Amino acid sequence: MNETTPTGTNQNIYKEEGSNNISIFPGNPKGLPDEFFSTLVFIDETFLEKLSKYFGKGKYLKFDKIAFAINLSKKQNLKCKKIFYYTAPPFQCENPSLDEIKKKEGYNKFVSKLKNRGVIVREGRCQRLKCEGDFVYKQKAVDILMAMDLMSVPLEYPEMKKIILISSDSDFVPIVKKLENKGVRTILYTYYEKIRNTPFSISNHLIQSVHKYILLTKQDFENSPLT
Repeated sequence: MNETTPTGTNQNIYKEEGSNNISIFPGNPKGLPDEFFSTLVFIDETFLEKLSKYFGKGKYLKFDKIAFAINLSKKQNLKCKKIFYYTAPPFQCENPSLDEIKKKEGYNKFVSKLKNRGVIVREGRCQRLKCEGDFVYKQKAVDILMAMDLMSVPLEYPEMKKIILISSDSDFVPIVKKLENKGVRTILYTYYEKIRNTPFSISNHLIQSVHKYILLTKQDFENSPLT
């Protein structure tokens, strides 16, 4: 597992290369023994799809999102109890074009499969804006839905001690800190580049707020093939 720390942040403590001590949690700042708990996985679709396209060099990687979440949980010695997936249906005009209709049908089929496999899907909406003559599409209300679910963890899942967040949005920092105060630690799976103004530049604030973070790799996607 490839874990790194951006310049200027507190250095995590890692398992030494070649170490056979399986009782140490890679990246655990205190080198504490592994704890075997169930976990909840929260997936920001916008971030994950953007990273998939980046690793695919302009083409979206095809992978099983449920297997993806389960595999990431296993890497942390956690059992994935439930997956929350945050998305928004494709934009539709009042009189949708054939292309818009096909996209919506594909989306409905995809979401239906997730729900049938036990995933909790939270749907915002897609807004179309015109910018310098071109249309720009943005998801709306998705972050709010995720924030609501994250804040409800201590109440609805009091047995949860660790959760997994797949995102790069620093807006979640206050929530992460609040959960920490309530005894819920956040493990962040993300991706960043140290060069500023790149598609994956990230605020150190998010990295510093979580209990532990791991950089996603292309291999993580490839390890979860569609069946």
